[in-house]
Amino acid sequence: MDGHFVLQLGGAFLAAFLAGAINSVAGGGTMISFPILLALGLPPLIANATNTVGIWPGSLGSIWGFRQELARVPKFYRWLMIPALIGGAVGAVLLRHTSSEAFEHIVPWLLIFATILFIIQAPVRERLLKSLGTESGRSRAAIIAAVALQLLVSVYGGYFGAGMSILMLTALGIMGLTDMLEMTAMTSFLSIAINGIAGVIFAFSGLVYWPYIAVMAIGAVVGGYGAAGVARKVGKVAIRRLVIFVGITLSIVMFVKILR
Repeated sequence: MDGHFVLQLGGAFLAAFLAGAINSVAGGGTMISFPILLALGLPPLIANATNTVGIWPGSLGSIWGFRQELARVPKFYRWLMIPALIGGAVGAVLLRHTSSEAFEHIVPWLLIFATILFIIQAPVRERLLKSLGTESGRSRAAIIAAVALQLLVSVYGGYFGAGMSILMLTALGIMGLTDMLEMTAMTSFLSIAINGIAGVIFAFSGLVYWPYIAVMAIGAVVGGYGAAGVARKVGKVAIRRLVIFVGITLSIVMFVKILR
């Protein structure tokens, strides 16, 4: 094993470590890990698929951390797992049939979209809590709208993924959930399904760069548990600013690249 490859493995570990740590505090870890994989030389298509599979184990830590809140969520909401799995699979298949050249042109738009979602995440959460109050959103129309929205969000998540949490919060809000911890627990629960099914499809489609997966899985778990305390000391505001800065900067860089 040469020194250059060892450095690449270290970079992949760092990408997943940071993603796990940031996701445990502010969300948006993909906005950090994805560009690191690009910097390591992976094509955008391969970097996206590898990132999905590599940091997936870190999501299990979120479920464990929110197990009490998840247990309080009415079992009715677990049915959203169905559109989550279907949408995640559809998104992954769409990615599978996207050429590397086309995806390279799409990525800047996806990144700026994800960055905008990340920027508005906090005010949208507050708006949801204030507007929903204690009213139930379980009318038939609200349920149909929420399931349809969850399906679309899952397609996006299976295709790219960054920024899908805020969209899932909106769907859960439409359905009547108002406790933010319970809503966050459900987004983690559904994210595991979306990224899990997408990861399986990516794995069987040859889109995953396997030499990075083991170290990324370890990095994501260690980051989610071990770095959470450090990340909290740094503060959510500083982390959010970092994610936003990286998202905007990378979007600009990739826009310039495709316009050349």
